[in-house]
Amino acid sequence: MADLPSLSVVVVAHDMARELPRTLATLAPGHQRGIGADDYEVVLIDNGSRHPIDPGLVAGFPGRIRLERIDPAPPSPSQAANLGLQLAEGELVGLIVDGARMASPGLLGWARRATALADRPVISSLGWHLGPVRHMQAADAGYDQAVEDELLAGVDWQGDGYELFGISVLNGSSAWGWFEPMSESSALFLAAADWRELGGLDEGFAMPGGGLVNHDVYRRACALEGAELITLLGEGTFHQFHGGAATSVRFGWEEMHDDYVRLRGEPYVAPPDRPVLVGRYPEQALEHMVDSVTMARRAIERRAR
Repeated sequence: MADLPSLSVVVVAHDMARELPRTLATLAPGHQRGIGADDYEVVLIDNGSRHPIDPGLVAGFPGRIRLERIDPAPPSPSQAANLGLQLAEGELVGLIVDGARMASPGLLGWARRATALADRPVISSLGWHLGPVRHMQAADAGYDQAVEDELLAGVDWQGDGYELFGISVLNGSSAWGWFEPMSESSALFLAAADWRELGGLDEGFAMPGGGLVNHDVYRRACALEGAELITLLGEGTFHQFHGGAATSVRFGWEEMHDDYVRLRGEPYVAPPDRPVLVGRYPEQALEHMVDSVTMARRAIERRAR
């Protein structure tokens, strides 16, 4: 019997026949660097897709993977994410609550290495949107799936996933870059025991897409006693345009925030934690690094006023 993986990554997908193959390609052994094929598993949860995920997609994955399906499924991904967290066998468990997010090549390897830096690490990563604008503004910019397909076809992301930095913009929750606090983590890694203590995602966040459920679990993770926030420098995830609940503007911030206030009794405030940074930035991310420095300088100036 094979040894248990040291790391699990949970991916939740709903109606992502176009996007999911790319996401899995970026999570596959060979594409992921600094971690071996036997060292991690992908736990893929189909959250009630109208057309179930093709078993052949899973059969063709060159590493450890398991597929589970919830059907019928609620419109929020919270239950599916929690099922994945329960099934995960690794001591370190990462959650990508949106299966349209392609991963940078060092995401898993650096997440595993980061566990050595703290007794109770909360390992976070920034998020990007593919294309020239955030996906909430895609319609106004004439950006759609066809344009995105052409954009991806024009870079060798299969050979070097860091090429995705050159065709992406930071999403809103990561707008301040690597050196300032962010509002949520696009891929969040915690010890399995810490996920259990948190109780996973709060299934009370029942809006389609989950509303601010990802923000909520990130804030609660950072508030764990003894937790130390670690952000992966030069790593992250890249959101493919697919008409999600938030990025398609079906639900705006105010509506999702009202739902958060209803559940928590107070406004959402991003954790103030200043992270420990670990990793190395690739050349393709230099522009984003410069932008992060600029945003950090602006934040310092704003606080000094």
